[in-house]
Amino acid sequence: MKAKNISGLYALTPDLADTEKLCHLVEASLLGGASAIQYRNKSAGHELRIKQACALLKLCRQHNVPLIINDDIELCLAINADGVHLGEEDIGKHGNLAEARMRLGGDKILGASCYNRFELAQVAKVNGADYVAFGACFASGTKPNAVKTSLELISQAQRELNMPIVAIGGITLDNAELVICAGADCVAVIDALFSSNNVQSSAQQFSQLFTQINHGLSQSTAV
Repeated sequence: MKAKNISGLYALTPDLADTEKLCHLVEASLLGGASAIQYRNKSAGHELRIKQACALLKLCRQHNVPLIINDDIELCLAINADGVHLGEEDIGKHGNLAEARMRLGGDKILGASCYNRFELAQVAKVNGADYVAFGACFASGTKPNAVKTSLELISQAQRELNMPIVAIGGITLDNAELVICAGADCVAVIDALFSSNNVQSSAQQFSQLFTQINHGLSQSTAV
């Protein structure tokens, strides 16, 4: 289950101590078409993280969708999740990306946050990353002080890197079209998905955006 097969809605989990509620929300996103789940809980202790990650992995297996662990190679390996996503600080903690790739082996997904820096993405690719993420694309409630990236950078990455590009940060149903048209293969979403009144419906709408936009682009290319 490699990253090259991931496109569309990349759902990042909210910080919830209630595992049952977390699973209910994630299952709704999967039913709505989420193509990847990233388990991200910065406030949970070790035991809760194991419990939640195992529960989510079971759900993801049922839907044939990869579970990617944020910032925890040990947890990924312990439960045999599908991959890990590392940020700049995480990379320093775990060693460089090449070392992370060596620890994970060739079969697991390795993603890297590149913020607004194309050179980080180039280095990530050389060192074994399967996909790179750029953001924040818009003002983000989750990370209000995050650096801002541009749509031009996403387009450049799509042209030059030949690997999946994930857009993150403040993405909603109202602005997702902008990053998809710019070249993002995936949109990573937390609040606009899991804080909505109907998670499954919101997931469907995000997923349909990719179908509609890509269909429109293919038609314009054919003409």
